[in-house]
Amino acid sequence: MADIFIRGQGGRLEARYLPPRTKNHPVVVILHPHPLQGGRMDNDVVNTIGCAFHQQGVGTLRFNFRGVGRSEGYYSGGEGELNDAAAVIDWLQASRRIVHRLWISGFSFGSWIAMQLLMRRPEIEGFVIASPPAHAFDFNFLAPCPVSGQILYGSSDSIVPRESVDNLVNKLNGQKGININYQVINDADHSFNGKLDDVQNLIGTYVNGLLSNYIDEVDLDYKVG
Repeated sequence: MADIFIRGQGGRLEARYLPPRTKNHPVVVILHPHPLQGGRMDNDVVNTIGCAFHQQGVGTLRFNFRGVGRSEGYYSGGEGELNDAAAVIDWLQASRRIVHRLWISGFSFGSWIAMQLLMRRPEIEGFVIASPPAHAFDFNFLAPCPVSGQILYGSSDSIVPRESVDNLVNKLNGQKGININYQVINDADHSFNGKLDDVQNLIGTYVNGLLSNYIDEVDLDYKVG
């Protein structure tokens, strides 16, 4: 899996892309934690999310926000990072790598950016987010939330209070046609240290259940790259 570079408003973005198993499988764009707090695309949770999706045949694209790793530019408080994510989706679509479906995912700060992108891009069909910082960032823009998805949270998260995530989930589940698969992982901290296998299994099970509804073509010889 070689690094690629995608042109964004703030300069080139360093990214890694793994194609989907078949033309019927989605591609998921995965967003990393806060750039000023060490967040980057090779974060353990981001890697685990990517592995969970790819084992189900879903293509993955993760990238470094502006100013992180070999991505050009500087942190811009969220607006620029949202533009970075939009540029990545534009690249996917312009290069015709997406045939049918697009999903979004994010961890911590990345989940806040992911959900904003969800509201702006109607082609996104689903989401998986982990440790959403609902205490620190405003998620009230999800009114209404356009699609259902999965939210993961660690019961021992000392950064994000559980009440804030519970309130977010309850607000989304109260919307017509929205079903949030809310998974609280016992004894897991904000970064799911020692619990990444649980994260991978829960996402894999959720994604597999959704894929079974519309995947007609399965390559039994497929191996994860």
